[in-house]
Amino acid sequence: MHSKGKKIKIFAGNSNKDLATKICGELGIPLGDVEVKTFSDGEIAVNLSETVRGVDVYIIQSTSPPAVNTYLMELLIMIDALKRASAGRITAVIPYYGYARQDRKAKARDPISAKLCADILTAAGADRVLTMDLHAAQIQGYFNIPVDHLLGVPILAEHFVQKEIEDLVVVSPDLGSVTRARKFADRLGCEIAIIDKRRPEANAVEVMNIIGSVEGKNVILIDDMIDTAGTITQGAGALIENGAKSVTACCTHPVLSGPALQRLEDSVISELVVLDTIELREEAKNLEMITQLSVAEIFAESIRRIFNNDSVSKLFD
Repeated sequence: MHSKGKKIKIFAGNSNKDLATKICGELGIPLGDVEVKTFSDGEIAVNLSETVRGVDVYIIQSTSPPAVNTYLMELLIMIDALKRASAGRITAVIPYYGYARQDRKAKARDPISAKLCADILTAAGADRVLTMDLHAAQIQGYFNIPVDHLLGVPILAEHFVQKEIEDLVVVSPDLGSVTRARKFADRLGCEIAIIDKRRPEANAVEVMNIIGSVEGKNVILIDDMIDTAGTITQGAGALIENGAKSVTACCTHPVLSGPALQRLEDSVISELVVLDTIELREEAKNLEMITQLSVAEIFAESIRRIFNNDSVSKLFD
């Protein structure tokens, strides 16, 4: 792929090689030759096996479980290696941006780790960031470099449009996801409802009440990420108790840590639709209720547009 004499190369760390391969397939270019390994003492070594001088370089790496900190360090060291090898422009393609939930001081003496990660990425030498569905949109402002923020809603919505489900209502699992739920409902042409929940402590959820009508409806619960699945499974249970016919859940980032898979299996949720911003672990791949859709096409098109200096936002008009 060339544009006015420019060249493009795509490299990947170890967090989501499958997605990187799919993105390269969409663009019709090979995945760059780089070895990212860990020494026995835990240090990470990066060995670039091809020239990148003057090249427009994209590094695909989610800072995701099961090794958030390792993947973050891989990304930083790869950026440094490319910078020192005289790459023209370095774009960190981070489908899932870890530490995004630590985006503010919720109580005294809290760190703002999402801002810290933004500072570190910039200091390492990233010229641009391409990401999807940040936990809080204002994280874009933590960077002093351009950030292209992609949306997972169109991919998820298209999946459900094709199903032609009747008596549909989209439900936001909390007040923070209302805007996402409304955009999703607009694409499906249906109403929304909201679960008003109270969280007594981290990773513990107490469902309070439901704003809007779900009685006799087929419900789609939508969130940006599902971590331990407490919010989504308790919310689904409350919806059935309030007369919902069925509950399907969907999210952009399937973090699915700790007791998540067991909770999902034991829940009233009939299907969980997720995107491949995070590589599913084997147990999740084997769970029949999980459907995974790919973000490769939208990331490939965004990379093509950035490379050609075209508008990325037009993708979502």
